[in-house]
Amino acid sequence: MELRGPEPRGSRPGRQNLGLWAAAGRRATPYLVLMALLIFTGAFLLGYVAFRGSCQACGDDVLVVSEDINYETSLDAHQGTLYWSDLQAMFLRHLGEGSLEDTIRQTSLRKRMAGSAGMAALAQDVRAALLRQKLDHVWTDTHYVGLQFPDPAHPNTLHWVDAAGEPGEELPLEDPDVYCPYSATGNATGELVYAHYGRPEDLQHLRARGVEPAGRLLLVRLGLISFAQKVASAQDFGAQGVLIYPDPADFSQDPHKPGLSSHRAVYGHVHLGTGDPYTPGFPSFNQTQFPPVQSSGLPSIPAQPISADIASLLLRKLEGPVTPQEWQGRLPGSPYRLGPGPGLHLGVNNHRFSTPINNIFGCIEGRSEPDHYVVIGAQRDAWGPGTAKSAVGTAILLELVRTFSSMVSNGFRPRRSLLFISWDGGDFGSVGSTEWLEGYLSLLHLKAVVYVSLDNTVLGDDKFHAKTSPLLISLIENILKQVDSPNQSGQTLYEQVAFNNHSWDAEVIQPLPMDSSAYSFTAFAGVPAVEFSFVEDGQVYPFLHTKEDTYDNLHKMLQGRLPAVAQAVAQLTGQLLIRLSHDHLLPLDVGRYGDVVLKHISSLNEFSGDLKARGLTLQWVYSARGDYIRAAEKLRKEIYSSEESDERLMRMYNVRIMRVEFYFLSQYVSPADSPFRHIFLGHGDHTLGALLDHVRLLRSSSSKALGTASSGVAPVLAFQESRFRRQLALLTWTLQGAANALSGDVWNIDNNF
Repeated sequence: MELRGPEPRGSRPGRQNLGLWAAAGRRATPYLVLMALLIFTGAFLLGYVAFRGSCQACGDDVLVVSEDINYETSLDAHQGTLYWSDLQAMFLRHLGEGSLEDTIRQTSLRKRMAGSAGMAALAQDVRAALLRQKLDHVWTDTHYVGLQFPDPAHPNTLHWVDAAGEPGEELPLEDPDVYCPYSATGNATGELVYAHYGRPEDLQHLRARGVEPAGRLLLVRLGLISFAQKVASAQDFGAQGVLIYPDPADFSQDPHKPGLSSHRAVYGHVHLGTGDPYTPGFPSFNQTQFPPVQSSGLPSIPAQPISADIASLLLRKLEGPVTPQEWQGRLPGSPYRLGPGPGLHLGVNNHRFSTPINNIFGCIEGRSEPDHYVVIGAQRDAWGPGTAKSAVGTAILLELVRTFSSMVSNGFRPRRSLLFISWDGGDFGSVGSTEWLEGYLSLLHLKAVVYVSLDNTVLGDDKFHAKTSPLLISLIENILKQVDSPNQSGQTLYEQVAFNNHSWDAEVIQPLPMDSSAYSFTAFAGVPAVEFSFVEDGQVYPFLHTKEDTYDNLHKMLQGRLPAVAQAVAQLTGQLLIRLSHDHLLPLDVGRYGDVVLKHISSLNEFSGDLKARGLTLQWVYSARGDYIRAAEKLRKEIYSSEESDERLMRMYNVRIMRVEFYFLSQYVSPADSPFRHIFLGHGDHTLGALLDHVRLLRSSSSKALGTASSGVAPVLAFQESRFRRQLALLTWTLQGAANALSGDVWNIDNNF
């Protein structure tokens, strides 16, 4: 029922007029809506442009950060907006204006042994080159370190031992200037035994074949592991001394490429560690006196490099069983035998000197986060010409300084500071870089974002390797897709490495080795680091650490492609630096370490039954790994849902991201006793590698473990439950601590412990 009042007189005609207006309005509605939308859109665009202009005028920026190459990365009041493509083009243009090849050639011609007059002159020239650029700060740090050199008046010697056990006929060392820094000095006498590469498993094989290494001199081949690892293994097995030689089988047999002369020996230090071994854990500033303590990585047995010619003569004197086929080399003469052979007397007379070394620094201050540093460094010194060892890296470093300086002059300003460093003392075990880290450790773990090493970058051109922290793997993949291959026309570096490989990272990614300056940054200071290298396919560069590491030999080895390969390294490194120094959010993949833990857990799972039989379990490691994965995923979701223009929030996220590597330094061991505290990359009983080596003893029937193979721990006789529990606790709580720290504030921690 409808209730209505009486209608006023004359109302019906009015109602008809109202109906006509309503019909007309319904027909006009779409046009009115369209007009309103046009007005709104126009006003929005006008306001947006005005807003952008005001931001540029005040020098601020609004960034949208992603993995895509089109994200906006910089604003400048004079240039306008700079996008990633703009920065990339600017970088490549300025890099192409340099003289990289000439710098490599000129540097390799200069004598620059650490502590020499030639090195002092080069240091002055490098500093002057930095001062000529548009840098905010240039300075030098001087350290006084203990370096070991041969004694010209009393050279090292090698003699046969006569029937009376006394030194007899001398074996001439064809390359008498070549030596092993930090070798123990004195004399060693014993029968000779051939020990392949001198790895723990090689020495174990000798014992299994009835040839005892203890009390003997070992003849070992160059390669696979460092000089220091070879000597440390020999010492662990009771050897008296070590002779190290280059076997032709380990180098390219290509007749079109140069080869190492058979009378050349190869230089290499034997300190199982980095930095000045006479001030372990302390910086060597101002000749400061420390307690008389030495690094535990210094060997107690002598070592000496010899040439292939001398090694061939020694091998022909060996008796005993013939070596396995894989131990055979290419030296002329009879088949390789294990020995023993005639007695030898080795005399090492190296002397230690307090030597000043100089690290040179140049800095471009960041705009928004100047207290966060992206560090890039290259070794400057070299034993011999050192073209591949340090001349290429030094040249690339100087070209990058010039290039970024030119970019700054053209409107570029990174968000974070770029710190360029030329290191001294690298050939003695990254002495310059490690001493700097020791001097500023409490500062750097809060401020250093990433370290990029330019050492050993060009040792070939067939394959590309990245020795890196897992945090950088995703970024490296992204950059590889944007750099052209130097020897495959029309392909990117990523396409080159992935062409015959289903998994590109299995082909490219390798762990950081101890003989790299990048290693100390990660394993000692907790800063993610990377070192790039182009290498030969299946063979090593034969001239590294020899007097034949010249520009001409490296150029011939690469068949004229040295400039192109060096340019590719510079392009790759430069674009990596732009991303690291200028992305709004640090492009470090914190989830990658979950994969690293999972890989090791898979190896440990093999022994879960053996542990269970003893009432032991690995459950706590599994739980800590799960908490870390959840914390990383939670952080990723927080970042994804946050406002990227919020500078305070982004800085907070960046601080959490950049300290992840530091979280993996065990807080439960002393830096003085175990300087490499990283549970994945370090050395010591606290590492995951040491735990795995120990667990393997559950199934070992031999009298010695292979502890030195991966973890840097001396072999033990048998599985020890108390040691296992301690190792498990050290590892678990370091990993759990990383998960807790990644979670942020204490009220955000959500774990299973």
